Amino acid sequence: MTYRKEQEINELQERFLASLVANKSYPIQASEEELKKIFHQLLKTKLHGLCFSMYEDGQEPGDHISEEQVLRRMKILKPHMKWVRSFSCIEGNEFVPKVAKQLGIKTLVGAWLSDDEEKNREEIDALIQMANQGLVDIAAVGNEVLYRNELTLDQLIGYMQEVRAKIPADIPIGYVDAYYEFSSHPELVENSDVILANCYPFWESCQFDYSLAHMQQMCGQALSVAKGKKVIITETGWPSQGESLGAAQPSYINALKYFINAQLWAKEAQIEMFYFSSFDESWKVGAEGDVGAYWGLWDKNEKLKY
Repeated sequence: MTYRKEQEINELQERFLASLVANKSYPIQASEEELKKIFHQLLKTKLHGLCFSMYEDGQEPGDHISEEQVLRRMKILKPHMKWVRSFSCIEGNEFVPKVAKQLGIKTLVGAWLSDDEEKNREEIDALIQMANQGLVDIAAVGNEVLYRNELTLDQLIGYMQEVRAKIPADIPIGYVDAYYEFSSHPELVENSDVILANCYPFWESCQFDYSLAHMQQMCGQALSVAKGKKVIITETGWPSQGESLGAAQPSYINALKYFINAQLWAKEAQIEMFYFSSFDESWKVGAEGDVGAYWGLWDKNEKLKY
């Protein structure tokens, strides 16, 4: 094999690869008590970011959530994170960036897109408005809408280009989807300032012992097509209970270990990560099976699990 210039790696890829060499001994064999100490130390030093869970028991998307509820939950998370990620810009979700900015938290604000054109217009207009009000640090135009086959690529790119043209140039825009969508659709990379990749070993039926390595591979795949643009892991996590998916087993201890391993590696690799999720949300049982309700670091009653 001979040298080719196009095989050169950029600084982001080099740093990523360095984090994989002689991989550090992450403490997955530690006792539960030791793991909990590491968990609390990570929270104390502040995570890069958390995905914000809006809904209490009996609430679900479509319900309008009050600013007071958002503020109460955000105050619980504030000591433990630098950034928060929201998923929509309407029905109370608009309070997430507003409250976050009041509390000194940076924001990755998402417009939820679907096959409902009327709702899409509401979401896009609200995202543009909030960005122009200074409430948005990164704008995410859609979340997994290609994965769900609810918009065509051209429709999505149209929304991305509209947001890029109508918000300040210093606010990066991107689109959130599974890591492999950026390999399948290079147009997403071309129209993004940052690559926003979801990386879930659990949803690919990965046995827990290989979960960190698989998540690293997912991130590496996104980096390989990013053309030097920053890759942010916008979601990763592991459920604390529920039904298994193939070899992937939810459990209290697996969720704790996965969180620790993911956070320690991301710090070493200097990869920005939004962990999924902050609070358990009961409404997700229907959409994702019983496991959907147990991805939070806090339970549905806002009590820290560990």
